[in-house]
Amino acid sequence: MREQVEKFMRRFQDDLCQALETCDGKATFQEDLWQHHTGGGGRTRVIQKGNVFEKGGVNFSAVTGSLSEKAAQSLLLPDPNYFATGVSVVIHPENPMVPITHMNVRYFEAGNGDAWFGGGIDLTPIYVNKAQGKFFHEQLKNVCDKHHASYYPEFKKWADDYFYITHRQETRGIGGTFCDRLMANENFSIQDRFNFIQDLAYTFAPTYTKIVNENRELPYTEREKQWQMLRRGRYVEFNLAIDRGTKFGLETSGRIESILMSLPNLAGWEYNFQTEPGSPEAETQSLLKKEIDWLNVV
Repeated sequence: MREQVEKFMRRFQDDLCQALETCDGKATFQEDLWQHHTGGGGRTRVIQKGNVFEKGGVNFSAVTGSLSEKAAQSLLLPDPNYFATGVSVVIHPENPMVPITHMNVRYFEAGNGDAWFGGGIDLTPIYVNKAQGKFFHEQLKNVCDKHHASYYPEFKKWADDYFYITHRQETRGIGGTFCDRLMANENFSIQDRFNFIQDLAYTFAPTYTKIVNENRELPYTEREKQWQMLRRGRYVEFNLAIDRGTKFGLETSGRIESILMSLPNLAGWEYNFQTEPGSPEAETQSLLKKEIDWLNVV
């Protein structure tokens, strides 16, 4: 399974980078190969200064190592020895009308033999377009329903709870799906879990690039650009204070440039910023909450 999954992750990284380069139409990914100090390594690929994408990364890694007892406990790992492989993606567009997006798919083996998959896709619009939010969640539901009827409601709630900025009491965006520790059990084999993760991964590019292409030529003002900087600031807060992937990378002394690839080139924090009542910014702010039924949003 380990070799099979790593081979898939490498191929998926290649295919996704090609799809995103085609979408942007100008910039290409620059690759940086690296080795992990305890074993394995990765391929960091970054795209910058494109027609659409100000900065984005598609990272592959496959690493082995052993965590400290404290780190293993904090990450709820049953054994400090591990193998981990996956692909992690974050895209920060130039135009504030094009949403930020994140996705990752991953596989983990603990030293005691436990193995599981995880991952998800979420969308962070600077300005929420309800029709596009509905489309985004429809595509995720379709791929979930292909594998089990319980997946979308379960993983949608998981995303709402996970992508939540607790110190702001707001969601990072409009959610999506998120799952972790998908292990074999009486209902699913580990191959069943892997099949789902593969289909989820390949749902990302056509779903996101369709939204990109609908928004990429929309005009914007300096006010809208400033709102984008503030929303990017909230994105940074989540990634540095809450995100488990960032914490895992730091706990395992991972390559810092790859770990912090998810951060935008520019972001902003304005003291005690308040949206104007009735403004587009206020409408977006009102939709940054859990338990919105995006499949039936009006």
